[in-house]
Amino acid sequence: MKVWIPHEAGLALLGELPPEVTVEVAEQPDKLPSEVADVRFWVPPFLATSDSAALLRELPDLEVVQLLSAGADAWVGRIPDGVTLCDARGVHDPSTAEWVVTAILAKLRAFPAFAAAQARREWAYDGVAPTDELSGKRVLIVGAGSIGTAVRDRLAPFDVSFTLVARTARPEQGVHGVDELPRLLPEADVVVLLVPLTDQTRGLVDGRFLAAMRDNALLVNAARGPVVRTEDLVAELATGRISAALDVTDPEPLPADHPLWGMPNVLITPHVAGSVRGLLPRAYRLVGDQVRRFAAGEPLINSVVDGY
Repeated sequence: MKVWIPHEAGLALLGELPPEVTVEVAEQPDKLPSEVADVRFWVPPFLATSDSAALLRELPDLEVVQLLSAGADAWVGRIPDGVTLCDARGVHDPSTAEWVVTAILAKLRAFPAFAAAQARREWAYDGVAPTDELSGKRVLIVGAGSIGTAVRDRLAPFDVSFTLVARTARPEQGVHGVDELPRLLPEADVVVLLVPLTDQTRGLVDGRFLAAMRDNALLVNAARGPVVRTEDLVAELATGRISAALDVTDPEPLPADHPLWGMPNVLITPHVAGSVRGLLPRAYRLVGDQVRRFAAGEPLINSVVDGY
């Protein structure tokens, strides 16, 4: 059987595979390495485009689509019957958790203001200090999966308290349900979004959600842009009552004339939380394990069900 992967570097990272497995590099849909017959396991490019998804119709023997992303929203509903969709749950935990911690600290400690002052060659102590701090903050993590847990673990040494929220409550684990957000939001100093994009989470953060946040709270979006209603976010941020750190936006890329760019209480990065040098080694360890499972007829991990 044939396995298609999108990176030449992945060939050396998969580990030992069964002799009946042939791995080929398919970097782009218009640069296929061989005939499509017998391609049973396909790894699309990271952050694949709609052109990549269109290749699904051209692979008659396909049985598994293994994503390199933790989110599967671009693929849910497009996978043919009989094909298993798997995400890269766990692969992005370290990098995304690092981004969240960095964004929180940068925003609370006013690093964007200091960076701007550095560009002006200005010693900005009087204009910026004293800054806020992370110590003692109450952090609400909306999305209690593996990345949410990784964020909690990395923030724990900073003397903060946590509340975790999931689709449904897990009282035995101290996890609250999303229906409790109206009660929990006013108590949080920092709200971190880590939910997948589904029909249920699209527009979750709307005007009422934002209005329920306490004064001077920080919203951190490391999930997907459409989880937040952008027009409602812009309106709330314009009051200066809350601030935001965004790795994802809606639309994305964010147009140059979008009002979010010019808001002093917003920190924006261009969807880079998972784009780190350690991505490919972690990702292809997962891919190699999945290929070995598939070849041996064993159950795959990280199967996507109901968008998760």
